[in-house]
Amino acid sequence: MKLILQTVGYGFFALVVFGLLLFWPAGTFDYWQAWVFLAIYAVAAVAPTLAWGPRNPAVLQRRIRGGPAAETRAAQKLAVTGLFAAFGSLLVVSALDHRFGWSTAPTAVSVVGDVVLAVGLGLGILAVAQNSYAAANVTVEAEQPVISTGLYGLVRHPMYFALVIMMVGIPLALGSYWGLAGAVGGVPFLALRIADEEKMLTNDLVGYRAYTQQVHYRLLPYVW
Repeated sequence: MKLILQTVGYGFFALVVFGLLLFWPAGTFDYWQAWVFLAIYAVAAVAPTLAWGPRNPAVLQRRIRGGPAAETRAAQKLAVTGLFAAFGSLLVVSALDHRFGWSTAPTAVSVVGDVVLAVGLGLGILAVAQNSYAAANVTVEAEQPVISTGLYGLVRHPMYFALVIMMVGIPLALGSYWGLAGAVGGVPFLALRIADEEKMLTNDLVGYRAYTQQVHYRLLPYVW
């Protein structure tokens, strides 16, 4: 129960931070796109917590150990810092766009963005459900298996694939085209994270090298 409350508290803290990064630059609470985004995120954060907490608390424990400080490799600290900055800029730029009207995305675009965001969050949850060892930080645990089925049979890093979808969907959900610049800015850091993570997994996770021969694409099928 303590872990569930801790995870919910972490999610609530993230919601507060997201709210500050949206409503402060927007200069108003009259920003329905931001409220819908926060609601979708809240549901996606709370529902898996309540589902996994009683049955597999180790999943929650792995998911809350995130951020640059949780990483042990220099490349990962840099990559996570860059991704955090890109994500934050994505929210802030979208909010400024709403405030100053730099782009005029119609309501339909926001609705499509909400759907894309929900799909990305859903894929991320599914990836964790299929691989309970998927941690927020890059690590290899004792007796950790290589998962090669489900989403992991399509790409080697479905969590990051889900992140890309989310980073495209969020600016659209917030009614901003300019916010997509944050998604573009996060790509080099995501590539760095994947490249360094694969080095560690190949060396430390038994069977991972053979897995790379079976599933050829890291992030996007038929691309990379």
